[in-house]
Amino acid sequence: MGAMSNTAQRRVLLAAPRGYCAGVDRAVIAVEKALEQYGAPIYVRKEIVHNKYVVQTLEKQGAIFVDETEEVPEGSIVVFSAHGVAPSVHDEAKIGKLATVDATCPLVTKVHKEAVRFAEEDYDILLVGHEGHEEVVGTMGEAPDRIHLVDGAEDVANVTVRDESKVVWLSQTTLSVDETMATVGELKKRFPLLVSPPSDDICYATQNRQVAVKQLAPEADLLIVVGSKNSSNSVRLVEVGLEYGAKAAHLVDFADEIDEAWLEGVTTVGLTSGASVPEILVDGVLAFLAERGYADVSIVKTAEEHLIFSLPKELRRDLRAEAAGKL
Repeated sequence: MGAMSNTAQRRVLLAAPRGYCAGVDRAVIAVEKALEQYGAPIYVRKEIVHNKYVVQTLEKQGAIFVDETEEVPEGSIVVFSAHGVAPSVHDEAKIGKLATVDATCPLVTKVHKEAVRFAEEDYDILLVGHEGHEEVVGTMGEAPDRIHLVDGAEDVANVTVRDESKVVWLSQTTLSVDETMATVGELKKRFPLLVSPPSDDICYATQNRQVAVKQLAPEADLLIVVGSKNSSNSVRLVEVGLEYGAKAAHLVDFADEIDEAWLEGVTTVGLTSGASVPEILVDGVLAFLAERGYADVSIVKTAEEHLIFSLPKELRRDLRAEAAGKL
C-alpha cells in the first residue's frame, strides 16, 4: 500500500491474547512476594522470565540476578526461574545451604516429569528445542543419558537411538507450533514407531499468541512484537507473523526502539507481545502509534485465557504460617 494522507484510515490490530501467561505471572509474583516475606536481597538464578523490563523492575525492588547457584551466598534465599532447572541445580542449592523458591512454570514441570517417566521406562527421548535455552538445559538434566536434543527439522538426520521401537518425542514449551510439528513430522519419517507425549507440550499461551498473530498478519503492513530478544516465544511471534502474511515484522522491548521509517506507507499495524511482557509496555507502543495517527485500535481476539497457577509451595507455606501467627 502507498502512503496515506488521511490519517483516519490508519489503524492498529491488537492481538488478544497477548502478554503475560499464567506461568510468567506466577514467577514474577513469586519474586515480589519473596521480597515482601523475607526482605531484600532475594537472589534469582538466571532471569526470572526473559524480559528486560521485568528484570530491571525487580532489581530495583531488591532482587539480585545471578547466572549460577554458586554465586549465591551461603544460607541465602534463591528463586529458580520460570524456565526450570536440572536436578543438579537443586543439589547445588542444598550444598550451599540455600533456601529455595521454585518458580518453574507448572507446564515446564510437566515436561520434566514426562522426561523422568519415559527415561525410567527406558525410552530414548527426542527433545525438540533450541540448544542452550534454559528450559532445554533444565529438561535435559532430568535424564541426560536418555535425552537427545533435536534443534529443528534439519537436525533430524543427526539423531541416533538405541532401539527404534522405543522412542518418544517431547518439546520445549515456547516453540512455534508449526516449526515443532514440522520437526516431529520428519522424526516420524525416520522413526515410524515414534511415541507422542500424552498431551502437546507446546504451552497453551504460546499457541494462543501465535494463533492471534496468524489471524491478523495477512492484514498487517507492519507487525510489532513487544518482547526481548532472548525470549523464544517472542522471537517466534515475529517469524509466525512473516510466515502468515505480514509485510514486515520487528521485535522491540520498548516503544522508543520503533524506527519511524518502519511506518512509511503503513496503513495497518499489527501489535502483540510475548508471554513475558507486562501490558504497560504494549500501552507505550499504542501511545507512540496514536501520536503518529494510528489511533483506531481494533482487538483481534482468538481465545479467552482464565488459567491461574498457585504460588510456589514454599511461599504458600510461609505465607500461611505468617497469617496463622497474626491470628
